[in-house]
Amino acid sequence: MVEVLQEGLPPAVRALAEADFTAVAHAFGAAGFAVAEPADGIVTIRRPGERRPAVLLSVGVHGDETGPIELTAWLLDALVKEPAALAVDLMLCVGNIGAIRAGKRFIDADLNRMFRAERGSLAGTAESSRADEMIAATAAFFAEAGPERWHLDLHTAIRASVYPTFAIVPELIEPPARERLVDWLGEAGIGAVILNRESAGTYSYHTAEHHGAAGTTVELGRIGTLGRNDLTQFAAASAALDRLLRGQAPQPAARTPHLFRVAQNILKLSDAFSMAFGKETQNFTPLKRGEEIARDGDTVYRVRHDEEFVVFPNPDVRVGLRAGMMVVRVGQA
Repeated sequence: MVEVLQEGLPPAVRALAEADFTAVAHAFGAAGFAVAEPADGIVTIRRPGERRPAVLLSVGVHGDETGPIELTAWLLDALVKEPAALAVDLMLCVGNIGAIRAGKRFIDADLNRMFRAERGSLAGTAESSRADEMIAATAAFFAEAGPERWHLDLHTAIRASVYPTFAIVPELIEPPARERLVDWLGEAGIGAVILNRESAGTYSYHTAEHHGAAGTTVELGRIGTLGRNDLTQFAAASAALDRLLRGQAPQPAARTPHLFRVAQNILKLSDAFSMAFGKETQNFTPLKRGEEIARDGDTVYRVRHDEEFVVFPNPDVRVGLRAGMMVVRVGQA
């Protein structure tokens, strides 16, 4: 595999991008934590004999989304210097390690569509095997966890967005935990929250459905180059995450997120699929009732409500996968 990580990366950033937890394991182990690496790119850090909140933090599920890797690397580097400050049981997962090393979004297929029982034509891909490793490690981590469970899956978006930061939250999360999660997202400066009823095979939906975690996919601005991301766009999220990991009291929300709910998922049924707008279309672009969204042979997707907003439009996904979602506004959190 071609190695494309740039020379001159700060050591903390390079270590996380390469899933090298040597310094992490040494620091937390020396401080009395139980540290394990159940699979390549996954580390768990627990305080034996204590029941603490369990936080799963995942980055790099898409290999070209490097901003969250940098954000997390600096937070982890600060905690390595004072490990006793970690107030939660932590599982850190660097998702698609091979794609990160190659500077690609994925090797064979989108890893964030693999967390489902049936994978069809995706079953033989490199990402399918990686998902199996992540699923097993996740089950083991939450099997020992108490009732307070979080999963923050950090991403950055391919395209521009009316709301530069937004999050997808499974509706099946128990209301009290979901409310705490949405409040935290506001504290993290997230502009919009989409409540989702159906799984598209994502990691965060899997943890919510199977492990009772307050799981969310968080989009933190735009894709950038590792080592050259504008970290100011992650400032509010970084501060909120640091407080969560250190067990500090939440701060007032940086903003009240606009609240949306998925109205329909646009599935690619065949190679005849096409969208009625270009790839440059921003997330949360509004469409009016009756407007065409996409067509796939005899199937035509149209707007069903007075107004719907398009999110994640991508006609280039594999057949059988979601090529976009349409959401409706339901107020503010």
